[in-house]
Amino acid sequence: MIKKAILPVAGLGTRFLPASKAIPKEMVTVVDRPAIEYVVREAVAAGIEQIILVTHSSKASIENHFDRNFELEHSLKQKNKLDLLAEITNIVPEHVSIISVRQPEPLGLGHAVLCAKDVIGEDDFVVLLPDVLVKNQVHHNDLTNMIKRYEESNAAQIMVESVPDHLVDQYGIVDVASIPSEGQSEVMRGIVEKPAIGIASSNLSVIGRYILPARIMQLLEKTPRGAGNEIQLTDAIAMLQKEANIEAYRMQGQTFDCGSKLGYLKAVLHYGVDHPVLGDEFKSMIKALDLS
Repeated sequence: MIKKAILPVAGLGTRFLPASKAIPKEMVTVVDRPAIEYVVREAVAAGIEQIILVTHSSKASIENHFDRNFELEHSLKQKNKLDLLAEITNIVPEHVSIISVRQPEPLGLGHAVLCAKDVIGEDDFVVLLPDVLVKNQVHHNDLTNMIKRYEESNAAQIMVESVPDHLVDQYGIVDVASIPSEGQSEVMRGIVEKPAIGIASSNLSVIGRYILPARIMQLLEKTPRGAGNEIQLTDAIAMLQKEANIEAYRMQGQTFDCGSKLGYLKAVLHYGVDHPVLGDEFKSMIKALDLS
């Protein structure tokens, strides 16, 4: 069973400056909670019981968010603000642990994953990039489906989504023999970074959700620095592909790139209109502003 998830959060968030100058980009709020909380909730909903934050000294506020704040809890209790008390004490269930390891220098996503090697041990695991929010459809949790497929096929899974054909040159595109239906997986032949329009083998882009075997850690230790003079996870995945099948899982939900300002604004709109308390009023406000 897949019970561990790695969340790399050590990046400086330069795409989100100036907001990320003093606040970790993962802590920027989407409606009423930080973006990273949505990612953690996604993992918990899929059965993950241990969250491993690969972090940096400037990101202490992320760890603090998932820790207890007894002074605040006492104050809310004294003021009988029990609804707010429940919100901050139930961020993650009691059976879920959140721990941190440091990435001492910015050497790429592959290096960030490798920093969690000792915690992962011999266990297979999930990698979730916290820049990307996955908004699932009702009754469909894509990460749950990916884990189920991994356990059935014993093949590493990479979540993908379809993008317009004229935008394939902006993404990492998977090479597959046939396009899987939404919610299904297909064996990959490789990943092509930003292929030219017209020659891409598919329009399925990698979106930042991976299920990987513990073996990938050994391969990352052997992975030389690649693009940007960094240790790239995709290079280790290519090495793994020489040993075993890797599958592309085509998601059913919707993604928002909260590492970009426009993607963040889209997320606020979509999560805002679906908010259980604020949604109706928010929709009315949008309609009044003629932004719908």
